[in-house]
Amino acid sequence: MHLTMRHPALEASNDIERMSGMLAADPAGAPYPVVIVLPGINVASVGYLDLAVALARAGIVAVTFDWVAELFPGQVGLTPGVDLSAVGPDTYGSKPTTPALAAVLDAVAQAQEAGPLAGLLDLGNIGLFGHSAGGTVALQSARPQWFPQVRAVATYGSHTMASQQLGHAPGTLLPAPVEVPVLLVGGTADGIVAASAIRYGEEAGAPGHDPIERTWSEALPETTEAWLVELADAGHMLPAAPEDPTSARGFLEAPPAADQDHLREVLFDLLVTFFAATLGDDPSALAARDRWLGHHQPEIADARRR
Repeated sequence: MHLTMRHPALEASNDIERMSGMLAADPAGAPYPVVIVLPGINVASVGYLDLAVALARAGIVAVTFDWVAELFPGQVGLTPGVDLSAVGPDTYGSKPTTPALAAVLDAVAQAQEAGPLAGLLDLGNIGLFGHSAGGTVALQSARPQWFPQVRAVATYGSHTMASQQLGHAPGTLLPAPVEVPVLLVGGTADGIVAASAIRYGEEAGAPGHDPIERTWSEALPETTEAWLVELADAGHMLPAAPEDPTSARGFLEAPPAADQDHLREVLFDLLVTFFAATLGDDPSALAARDRWLGHHQPEIADARRR
């Protein structure tokens, strides 16, 4: 696994920093909360660069990673980490479904001890953002008994419908044991989620087939504060730029009708606002988040809180 941490930094002050590219962290905003980005399958971390920079500019340390590992038996690729032994009918809920999260959290803890960020991280204030499968394992793994330092979870194009290939009955929705604030974001033009319905014993495009909404309304504990936001005409690969139709099944989507670059900016604003409100308790971010319910932005097709 190759891991990158992006943080608020000072200007280069000497030749060592100019030559290495390793800049000293700006201590003014410390201790900094941290957001870990869990990628979609076969989506390189460079695709989330703009998001990581947006988070760092908002005073949040952003962690991205590339992990090459087995996706399925006999298939190797870039992965958020999926432990197939933890997602079967008899094993689900016994442990995190991603082994990546513990490893990344360990690396973040090491960064607190040495390096540019030593002593500047708020290790008890961690957020998770997961895209596609990365969001699924985030929702399945953020149990407070396993990772009490995780204080907020946001996802895009993610849900907890269970694949029949893993032995689950058709239409099974796995519970998401998240007790901290959750933001589920989806796109109304997400062709990949729609095409994946066959995995769960459902028909693509069938009335009522909205696994993201089902996850929001049924999978989370009743006491969990949860937001559901739908972006009008947004596709599945929205968080990653540039969009690559040759990877992560991007070819399943129709050409977008809306400006995806603009929608990506809207998504990043949602994510930065959510994490600033939940990890930083920023009053202005809290107020901005509450305004989502008014659908003041034309790009927001729907916004709900429970």
